[in-house]
Amino acid sequence: MPALQLATRSVRVLAVTVLLAGVTAGSALGAPAAVAVARTGLAAPVASSAVSGQLSGVAAVSARSAWAVGRGTSGTLILRWNGTFWSRVSSPAPGTDSSLAAVAATSARNAWAVGSYFSGTTEKTLIVHWNGSAWTQVPSPTPAGGAALTSVAATSAGSAWAVGAGTKPMILRWNGKTWTQVLSPSSARGELFGVAASSASSAWAVGFAYPSSGPAKTLIERWNGRAWTRVASPSPGANASLNSVAIVSAGNAWAVGNYGNGLGSVNTLIEKWNGSGWTRVTSPNEDGPLNGVAAVSARSALAVGCSKCDSGVDETQLLRWNGSAWTQVPGPALGMGSFPNAVAAVSASSAWAVGNNGPFKTLILHWNGKAWKSS
Repeated sequence: MPALQLATRSVRVLAVTVLLAGVTAGSALGAPAAVAVARTGLAAPVASSAVSGQLSGVAAVSARSAWAVGRGTSGTLILRWNGTFWSRVSSPAPGTDSSLAAVAATSARNAWAVGSYFSGTTEKTLIVHWNGSAWTQVPSPTPAGGAALTSVAATSAGSAWAVGAGTKPMILRWNGKTWTQVLSPSSARGELFGVAASSASSAWAVGFAYPSSGPAKTLIERWNGRAWTRVASPSPGANASLNSVAIVSAGNAWAVGNYGNGLGSVNTLIEKWNGSGWTRVTSPNEDGPLNGVAAVSARSALAVGCSKCDSGVDETQLLRWNGSAWTQVPGPALGMGSFPNAVAAVSASSAWAVGNNGPFKTLILHWNGKAWKSS
């Protein structure tokens, strides 16, 4: 994906219930160096497999600068890549059950991460900002009844988008000074899970919405610089959802997700924008869901997700687009319950995927252009 489109999202599956590992009371970071980072904020190396938590979002500015976010044992979790190693960075964790779902970055001095936390029984939006030296919480609107943010995209220091849901799909906009809520064209119940932006006048948001009757349908909305409009999209099977979106150009974009067959099985869903409409593209593995997608050119894209989730096996699924077809890519041997939730790429030979590595352990994988390897 372009360096400016670095939004990712958390796992969402509508067709079946996927059980993610929960927080274990009293668990802690497994490595002494990681504990020091959590307490002092020092940039000490930490192996991703040693960190207790779950990673939901990743963003990369360059091969030497990346962020991964999620939830740790005591709230929000942020890890930073400096070109040599990952380290834990202090992050705001207001209220209770605070977590981060996605992160976006435009430079080494400008990054956003979004999620939610609870104030009493009300879930509130959470937005934090990196200014080059520290992460701080930034005020964000929460509609009546509560809401959570699931994805974020930024194109400059003065332009960013965040999406999620309260009782309906929700869109927030950053104008360089404040975050404000923007009208979503969908008035139905539903949620936006992914957002991508290529400029201040071009963005896509994806998720699902419930029609007046029947199961959930895919939802795609487009920003043209003046307003958001809903765009028609394929919606196969039952309870279809799009979980992530990536932009290559004005005439080329990808969206991935999942749908159900009505019998409790989850299938992968891949859709492509050709400049005039969204069409469904064949997936090499129909066992879904797909949680994240990243694209750097018309001939290079990556999609990640979970395979055999409906049977409780939860295995890593890694797909690659070569310009003509999607194919499966082998990954490192991981145990049950290990799968990525998001992916970000800076080139055809440099990408990161993050997620879960079994019961409440973080997973970070790196793509070198030929293979995925554990980080």
